[in-house]
Amino acid sequence: MKKDEIVPDYRLDMQGEPCPYPAVNALETMKELKKGEILEIISDCPQSINNIPADAKNHGYEVLEVDSSGPTIRYVIKK
Repeated sequence: MKKDEIVPDYRLDMQGEPCPYPAVNALETMKELKKGEILEIISDCPQSINNIPADAKNHGYEVLEVDSSGPTIRYVIKK
């Protein structure tokens, strides 16, 4: 593990869920987090690459990482 690798506090696995559920659930889950906590979201919905980062920013969250190099898309968002 690289020393600069982000370790999320929580993980939300939304594989197999059609849009907009990954984005909706991500925002619902983010509300529950304390300031500074990090949520990792895993989705295989192609449209989520547009929705999740935009929704997170619109709600004042920080998008730390979006990794779409594999079969799923991994988002790391900080409250």
